[in-house]
Amino acid sequence: MTSSRPDASSEGPRLPSFWEAALSLLALIMGIGVSIVIYGLDPQIPMLLGVIMASLIGWRCGYSWGDIQDGMVKGITNALPAMIILLVVGILIGVWILAGVVPTLIYYGLDLLSPSIFLPATVVICAIASVATGTSWGTSGTIGVALMGVGGGLGFPLPVVAGAVLSGAYFGDKMSPLSDTTNLAPAMAGTDLFTHIRHMSYTTGVSIGLTLLIEIGLGLHYGGGAGDMARIQTLLSTIEAHFTISPVLLIPPLLVLLVSYRKMPAIPGITVGVIAGAICAAVFQGADFARIMSVAFGGFSAETGVEDVDSLLSRGGFESMLYTLSIIIVAMMFGGVMERTGQIGVVAAKVLTLARSTGSLVLSTVLTCIGANLVLCDQYMAIVMGGRTYADAYRERGLAPENLSRALEDSATVTANLVPWNSGGAFQAATLGVATLAYLPFNFFCWLSPVVTVVFGYMGWTITPLAPEARETPEED
Repeated sequence: MTSSRPDASSEGPRLPSFWEAALSLLALIMGIGVSIVIYGLDPQIPMLLGVIMASLIGWRCGYSWGDIQDGMVKGITNALPAMIILLVVGILIGVWILAGVVPTLIYYGLDLLSPSIFLPATVVICAIASVATGTSWGTSGTIGVALMGVGGGLGFPLPVVAGAVLSGAYFGDKMSPLSDTTNLAPAMAGTDLFTHIRHMSYTTGVSIGLTLLIEIGLGLHYGGGAGDMARIQTLLSTIEAHFTISPVLLIPPLLVLLVSYRKMPAIPGITVGVIAGAICAAVFQGADFARIMSVAFGGFSAETGVEDVDSLLSRGGFESMLYTLSIIIVAMMFGGVMERTGQIGVVAAKVLTLARSTGSLVLSTVLTCIGANLVLCDQYMAIVMGGRTYADAYRERGLAPENLSRALEDSATVTANLVPWNSGGAFQAATLGVATLAYLPFNFFCWLSPVVTVVFGYMGWTITPLAPEARETPEED
């Protein structure tokens, strides 16, 4: 039988060198950077060039095309649940606008929230919702969308509002016992859930505290006055003229929060919200079956004659998420090849050799997880990779596993949405209608978290030593 590898020896594929793996990363980053920054192009084709380079490096190391293709397919398969959620959220947004759910939330928000407290209030509201439900995606796709409309109506720049929404949403994603990541990180590090949450509270408390202080300052800067009351009044009257506004229309979002709290999985939970929205569209807005189905696919197109309202409410639909899906698919192809051919492991091992102190070990963990979000394009894969790579290193240094689990959450969980081609970044950009790089500077909690945890590592603050009884590894399980 003839081998399909370039070297048909029986030894099998070899491990890539660091420079070979780095070349694949460089091809991806340079391709995306040049295409987006210099030419303003879409990222999909430049990312495919990165896939080609990673595949060539894998082939050079002795992997067959079958191996490389399996890596691509596995990478895409890992992202399928996220892609399905993305499509369902697109449908949800369109149907909720048609039903008057989003207009009602915007209407009450404009009527009740003061401009000066809007940004810190947004962080707190999203944090509470995310802690209660355990999902940043569900929070941003429901309450977050409405708050984007409120913020736009109050005159805030949308990237600033998106940063506040995501800061609150990801606080809950990393602190809620209902969150997938909050359960995955301690499992990978070797500690229990509530020890992990308690240990995170130190760094997370500092990060969210700094975030709220910044948001208070920004709120005073953008909304220190009474706001443009004439503009707000125009928005209110236009929404009221084109939609039936009723407290009953708050039921669909409350229902989604309830089923999330009851631990219903995300896809059926959001689908419940879609069905409730469709019923409300028929009952309150007089929409027929054909209209509901049309909006579910193509999104809602507002034609009120008031540009501000039309820009706020012309959104959503299955079709609106297809562009984002194409980014996720190509990104996961690249991540799958890098993982299957061992290239990402080689880079992580190189980083680990630089960790000579507790602070540098925490820094290495953070950089590896951020790098994994850049390359593997999925926060769950970043957590798994960070946990696998560093669990033994923390134990050998005499550090309790909760130090590792905290570093994983303070980096892998919160930075996924800062990468445009990561499933997290692509989802949030599509859901909130703001480009990832536009909201990144204002997403204070998510970029402060890794900085704070590194500072704690170097200063030795709240670094827990390994318990004496855990220092001895049993000879047999």
